[in-house]
Amino acid sequence: MRKSLLSLLPMALFVVLAACNQKTESSDGEAKISPEVVNNPATANTNAPADANATPVFAFETDNHEFGVIEQGEKVSYAFKFKNTGNAPLVISSASASCGCTVPEYTKTPVAPGEEGFINVTFDSAGKSGMTSKTVTIIANTIPNTKVLTISADIQVPKANS
Repeated sequence: MRKSLLSLLPMALFVVLAACNQKTESSDGEAKISPEVVNNPATANTNAPADANATPVFAFETDNHEFGVIEQGEKVSYAFKFKNTGNAPLVISSASASCGCTVPEYTKTPVAPGEEGFINVTFDSAGKSGMTSKTVTIIANTIPNTKVLTISADIQVPKANS
């Protein structure tokens, strides 16, 4: 029994070291903001004082956008604007799209209480047709920590010239 426990020790050490060796830069060389550096009262840390009033809050003008009818191959963009109506700086740690045809860009710096930020979403309709809907999931230091934005379009295939 003791021999099998000793053989697991190197494997456990490897897992711990691999977990500690995570990158803090994105693939484009830009520094990522780690959600661990942001104080959030919804934490499992029982030593931290929970102050529900000291949280950032997303207040979006809208959380979905309809582009209407667009032509196949067209690239369209929409800027989702938000205001931090909370009492602490709002930090977005990531924004990911449901499809490679949709690219989100977002405010990279902390958004102070009362200030505004954006999530710009660009959709490429190449190879798509009909009613299409895509989502962008935002992860931030808000409660809850995720927000889903939706874009949609009715993509028309151009008629071939005869």
